[in-house]
Order: sequence, then structure tokens, then C-alpha cells
Amino acid sequence: MAALRAAAETAVRQCLALDAAESCAIVTDDKRERIGEALYEVAAEITDDAVIVRYPPGDTHGSEPPEPVAAAMAGADVVLAPTTKSLSHTRARTEANAAGARVATLPGITEDVFTTGLEADYDSIAAHCEGVHEQVADADEIRVTTDAGTDITFGVGRREWLADTGIVHEPGEMSNLPAGEVFISPETADGTFVVDGTMRPHGLLADDRRLTFEVEDGLVTHISDDEIRETVENAAQKVDDAAYNLAELGIGTNVAVTELVGSVLLDEKAGGTVHIAIGDDAGIGGETDAPIHLDGILREPTVYADGDPIDLPTPTDG
Repeated sequence: MAALRAAAETAVRQCLALDAAESCAIVTDDKRERIGEALYEVAAEITDDAVIVRYPPGDTHGSEPPEPVAAAMAGADVVLAPTTKSLSHTRARTEANAAGARVATLPGITEDVFTTGLEADYDSIAAHCEGVHEQVADADEIRVTTDAGTDITFGVGRREWLADTGIVHEPGEMSNLPAGEVFISPETADGTFVVDGTMRPHGLLADDRRLTFEVEDGLVTHISDDEIRETVENAAQKVDDAAYNLAELGIGTNVAVTELVGSVLLDEKAGGTVHIAIGDDAGIGGETDAPIHLDGILREPTVYADGDPIDLPTPTDG
């Protein structure tokens, strides 16, 4: 519990900067209760207006929480959500932000990832985010290649690059914790991406395993993996082509992550990696609503902004 306490201190005091005059809602579930309790303990020492709300884990990442949970989120100044299934890409989260809440989601968090990921220097992460953002912000086209077979091109269009720094001090801001990425919901995408890092439901892939995805006109047209394809097909029964939407391109900036561990939450932040997601993008600047958001991490990518390779932060920059 001492390690959980230290990580909770970083999250509540440094990352969210909770003030005594503010309200705070800790949203957790039956499988993440210890992390939720650690966060609540710190929050309750700062403000008398702290609550903890627990509910059964959701069915999928991106599924909406029960209405009382959503109401608690929308009514708080600060929300921290350590949950088994992600609340990042939900209307509950976006509505809480719209109401002015500062929100940190911790989807799929484990105690090991919580204690490891919150040891990072978040000022350093913010600086690396700024450095990447400066290189991509004005580009019209982004291309990603890897030796594993990725060659995919994204059209930025009118979409904006966002930064997940872990510093959530202004009303309406949102971040994952652990944090560290610059990301966008592109308007178009065409090509192939090959996941050779981490992806649900498989976790960290074996060295010789690859998951291949073909993309045409912003939609995934081929998925090599049976389990992931079934997940997307099931979602498509509810939302049709929205389930196949190429939702996100993200660039990791957390140089404290020195190796992938099998947690999408942590691994997608690793400096020197890229992640690409399928499904919902309405919560990150896109227009597609879907009940899934599936991230796959790519190792050792080369990223081009309008044809020029960009410098990616790596653990040697820490």
C-alpha cells in the first residue's frame, strides 16, 4: 500500500493539482478497488468534498458507465477513473469535461503499472510532447513505416494534434495516467500497419508474432487476427462501418518507459513507439461513435511529416 500511496500522491497532487475548495470523484470498479481507495485516501485529505464510486467492470473498452457514475463525473471538479475497461472514449467522460471537470482516466490499470508509471517526471514528458507537437502540427500528411511491414499514410485535414502530458490543471482538460503521447484522429488513412508490440486481448506479443491490418479510405478492410476481427465484427452489428474506423495515430513521449510490459495503457506512451487505433474517435476530435477503441503498439517506427522524418523521443533522452 505504501507504493500505491506514493503513486496516488503524484496523481492527485502533481498531475491533477486538486485544491481544498474543489470536489473530487474517484470512479473505479470491483477489480481496481485498491487503486481507487489509494486515490480516494489522498483526495479526502485535501478536500472534504471527495467521493468514491464503484461499479461492476464494463463489457468493453469504451462502453458507457451506469448513469449514476456518469452523473458523479459530470458533477465533480476533478475526476480520476482507475477502471478495468476504458472510460476515455465515452460520452460520460466528454460530458464531464464539457461541464468543466479535469479528468484523468486510468484504463486497464494494474498496481504494477500504477506504481511504475506514476514515477515518471511529468515536466519531462510535457517537454517531449511539445517537441513532437512542434514537428507535426503544421503537416498535411503523416506517413509511418516499420521494418515489420507497416507503411501507412494519414491525411490530417482539419483535425488537430492533441497532447497527453499528464498535467491536468485547467478546467475541461483530460489525460490518461500514466501519460505521454501526442495524438490525432486523422481524416483519412490508407496503407498497412503491423502491430508487433502490445494489443488487446493478447497483451505483449511474442517476438515472432505480428498482427496485420489493411486500411482503405479510412476504414480497416482486413484484420489478420481472429479474436480482434471478431471484436470489431460484433461492434459493427451495432454501428456498421463505424467499428472499422481508423480512429487514432499516436506518438509515445514517455521516455521513462524503457520496455513494453503488455499493458496498452503504459506501452502506448513509450518513447520511440507509435500506436494506431480502430473504432471510436469522437472523444479525441473525430466524428465517429463506436463502442470500441482498440490500440495497437508499433515498435521502432519511422514517422514522416510531409516527407521529412521527425525526431522521436526515446529512453536515452530521459
